[in-house]
Amino acid sequence: MISSPRHGLFCNMQQPDVIPHLFRTEFSKITAVLCKNFGIEHLQLAEDIASETFVAALETWSYKGLPENPVAWLYGVAKNKARNHFRRQNLYQHKIAPNIRADGPEEQPDIDLSEKNITDSQLQMLFAICDPCIPAEAQIGLALRILCGFGIDEIATAFLSNKETINKRLFRAKEKLREGKAAIVFPPPAGISNRLENVLTSLYLLFNEGYYSESSDEVLREELCREAMRLIQLLLNNPATDLPPVNALYALMLFHASRFPARKNDRGELLLYAEQDPSLWDTEMISSGVFFLHKASQGNNLSRYHLEAGIAYWHTVKTAGSEKWENILQLYNHLLQLHYSPVAALNRTFALFKARGKEAAIIEAEKLQLNNNHYYFMLLGELYAENDPAKARGFFEQALSLAKTKPDQLAISKRISLI
Repeated sequence: MISSPRHGLFCNMQQPDVIPHLFRTEFSKITAVLCKNFGIEHLQLAEDIASETFVAALETWSYKGLPENPVAWLYGVAKNKARNHFRRQNLYQHKIAPNIRADGPEEQPDIDLSEKNITDSQLQMLFAICDPCIPAEAQIGLALRILCGFGIDEIATAFLSNKETINKRLFRAKEKLREGKAAIVFPPPAGISNRLENVLTSLYLLFNEGYYSESSDEVLREELCREAMRLIQLLLNNPATDLPPVNALYALMLFHASRFPARKNDRGELLLYAEQDPSLWDTEMISSGVFFLHKASQGNNLSRYHLEAGIAYWHTVKTAGSEKWENILQLYNHLLQLHYSPVAALNRTFALFKARGKEAAIIEAEKLQLNNNHYYFMLLGELYAENDPAKARGFFEQALSLAKTKPDQLAISKRISLI
């Protein structure tokens, strides 16, 4: 039985927006189930059928309007396309029938798109894709593409790379998986530990693309964040993967999601942290984040997600005192020792500014030399704004020239107008 949203959930959505929304939520589900049926060596076939399903939706719904249950419509078409493929290619007779029990198999295989099988298939696919036989970056790229619905541009941005490199990387990874014919099953404990880090990295990047996109002009893409949180919940609901780093990552997402309502104004424009209205923060979600961060404290292993969740927690504390920023600063110090990144180093410098003043922050900021990062020049602009407005304006103008998205460009332009 198919469990899916009814048409009413889409009534408030413009028709052109429905298919992109459903692509984000359903493409990976259809692909995972089909791939589990076909075998991972037919991953490309599963993707093709899922893609053809959405093409059919685009062609049909444009003329006939939305069906009563759009998700069920997609699942039905995907099933029919899969069965048609079996008939056309005779794949069922030669590849699948010999492996099915001999006491009267059905003429065509059943494509089970029940909620439980979708959940199981997605979880199994997450770990199957993160196979140590392919490089870590390729594992994460495949997970983002197949299970998270990322476009090639989005993956290229996440890896600071280009489309051609990403396409080649994904093609080689698919070939490697096809040759290995890895089983789409939940791995044993040893397999979980070998693959979990890249699974979590994929979901972390998915959430980040929604929270702050460098490849989209939207201030906030909540559907990506919600999908990352849904996939994390699959891990939490399985005893084998209900582990401290998983809980820590979920806590991090909850703390960030709690501030969603305050991240843009009535005109849909980006609001920076200092401009947000704390009364709009979701206190229930913050409490949930505290619960999962407490669960994550079990054991002796400290992951980057523990530290980032701690930083995100302190950002939900409404007081603006030095204690808050000193705690954030110390957490960034630990994070940079454990997992260095230029973005974390930049954020640490902002925390230093808030905790100990601009003079100390200027010294540290100028050491970073992040000359291709517009946030770097925004920070320098803020640090010089009071004492040297002309210099600050120059930094903000450099930031504006580097900013890629309209929300960032608008925010920087507004800041320049205040100098």
